[in-house]
Amino acid sequence: MKIVLATRNRDKAREILAMLQGLDLEVVTLADFAGAPETVEDGETLEANAFKKAREARDHTGLSALADDTGLEVAALGGAPGVYAARYAGAHATYADNCRKLLAALEGVPASKRRARFRTVMALALSAGDARHLAAAAQDHPEIALMGAGDRLLSEGILNGSIATAASGDHGFGYDPVFVDASQNRTLAQMTLAEKNQSSHRYRALVEMREMLLRFGLVREQEGAK
Repeated sequence: MKIVLATRNRDKAREILAMLQGLDLEVVTLADFAGAPETVEDGETLEANAFKKAREARDHTGLSALADDTGLEVAALGGAPGVYAARYAGAHATYADNCRKLLAALEGVPASKRRARFRTVMALALSAGDARHLAAAAQDHPEIALMGAGDRLLSEGILNGSIATAASGDHGFGYDPVFVDASQNRTLAQMTLAEKNQSSHRYRALVEMREMLLRFGLVREQEGAK
């Protein structure tokens, strides 16, 4: 199987590529295709945005396309910034801009009320050939029909934590310097990529997607891969 990663975010692509190791899968990126569309993420949900990105990349390249959309939900802010996390401080905001705005919004909020969670939805928009393969697999996997899967597969990953009072750590991207993983008691930016990939929201969504690809026979594990 050959797929295209429907993202121009090099940090995100690096994480996803690391987590797809060990599969009999050829992965390319949008950088390999001239004129790839810039998706307008105007969906009201993570699912809508993730599938729109994947669908547009698939239609442009002819390959099955994998995309994700991630939201940061902060309890004290009523679930904001949510689906607008990447552009919380404006359409052209940097990672640092978004983090600064979030910390300012939570200024004076005690630690006990700074609960937050990352939620990632991953979408695989299937090429015509891969969709036919999935339809054939439905004979042995009735859950495919229950999932409503036809030309797409969706998965989800959630990571619970809290928002720190100040940025800390030199790794990662996005809100990683201010998001404290509840199970690790440190920010995601204080973890190496390998450490983050063992438990992150994107990891959990991708593990579920990976398991579906294997279970439905769309890919196989490479010989000797764990």
